[in-house]
Amino acid sequence: MKSRIKVLVVDDSDFVRSFLVDLLAEDDEIEVAGEARNGMEACEKVKSLKPDIVTMDIEMPEMNGMDAIERIMSNYAVPILVVTSKSDAATAYSAVSKGALEVVVKPDLSTVDSGEFIRKVKLLAGIKVITHISAATVESRESAKALSILKPSDESNKIVAIASSTGGPKALSILLSALPEFFPCPIVVAQHIPDEFIQGMTEWLDTCASIRVKTGVEGEILQSGTVYVSPSEKHMKVNRLGRIAFEDRKWNDIFFPSCNVLLKSVAEAYGGNAIGVILTGMGDDGVIGIKAIKDAGGFTIAQNEDTSVIYGMPKAAVETHCIDAVLPIDQISVKLISLNARAKAGVLAGTA
Repeated sequence: MKSRIKVLVVDDSDFVRSFLVDLLAEDDEIEVAGEARNGMEACEKVKSLKPDIVTMDIEMPEMNGMDAIERIMSNYAVPILVVTSKSDAATAYSAVSKGALEVVVKPDLSTVDSGEFIRKVKLLAGIKVITHISAATVESRESAKALSILKPSDESNKIVAIASSTGGPKALSILLSALPEFFPCPIVVAQHIPDEFIQGMTEWLDTCASIRVKTGVEGEILQSGTVYVSPSEKHMKVNRLGRIAFEDRKWNDIFFPSCNVLLKSVAEAYGGNAIGVILTGMGDDGVIGIKAIKDAGGFTIAQNEDTSVIYGMPKAAVETHCIDAVLPIDQISVKLISLNARAKAGVLAGTA
């Protein structure tokens, strides 16, 4: 018989903690191994109970969730799922820098919220926690430094389109933090995320990177040196005029925002000047879009298995034979810099 997933529930609210315990206990594949009211208790119980996963609140007395995550990841390395309210999203995403795998909204009594929460707990419980990839490597920082002399007027004619899901916020923070401030083309991102969490994640990513990170706005003209993140309430696209457009979500959409919608629009608008990147995530959203970029003559990159929290999306893309380079997350920025530097050199050579 398959052993049940052992969960430690950490929350300072008796009501929320009791609700989460009852919700988790209803699933036959889950065992609530214990409860904790603050970070100090959480650290002690992780050591003694050895859970498969910890659900962690952030704002708690004695020791908050941030400090608890840092201590747990330094000493016991267990998957941590941050469970927070929408109002604490910006703070909660900082927990990803400390080693948490994912951030989800505290579930309510609805079937949809409860089911998604249970699914996420099960998914992340089996993840081998990656502790060795926490920042840009020396090589990626040196590559960024090589382009640090660029001025805002130094632009390539390319665009980078990124598809990302589970584990994506951490992957994006590593990738974007290694890019120079005046990266010579725009970057557009579709990251699967709960509604109303996008602003919190975007603000956090903006603090991680030298390059500007913002939420995309309808009709906005894409600028080099800027990352445009799609809101989840609509699917973001790019048109042939280099402007952002939105497509309404349908009632039966599984993934939002859609990676396929964004990457396909980039392939149609930019053709061979498009660079597609598919990062960690479950399922296959983004595969059709990145294949469209490849078919249009663009360059395609997939995150490798060792650095992916979930290798579903990159693996599905690789298996379609549409990927030009499979790279660890801390080397993708190096490749993007190289591709844009080469493109700029080609433009200069053509005008000489």
